[in-house]
Amino acid sequence: MTLTLGHYLSLSAILFAMAVIGIFMNRRNLIVLLMAIELMLLAVNLNFVAFSHYLGDMAGQVFVFFILTVAAAESAIGLAILVVLFRNRSTIDVEELDTLKG
Repeated sequence: MTLTLGHYLSLSAILFAMAVIGIFMNRRNLIVLLMAIELMLLAVNLNFVAFSHYLGDMAGQVFVFFILTVAAAESAIGLAILVVLFRNRSTIDVEELDTLKG
């Protein structure tokens, strides 16, 4: 049995659906929300790599490196903000972080 493009796209759709469900099911914990967003980005990256391999073009795989770079920066900044919020408020509950002061 060989893996076809449909197999990769199905796996990517399952991962993306799991991430969407993770966002809607858990709206309280900020860490789980960040992990669900990262899972979404990885599902999209799997699509880019699958189509890049299927079409024989390296542009999709190069684009994945840019997405991974942005995702890593987003994770680092998001976790830094999370640490600051936890130090100031002693919680990471999203519902309690509804007020922002400038």
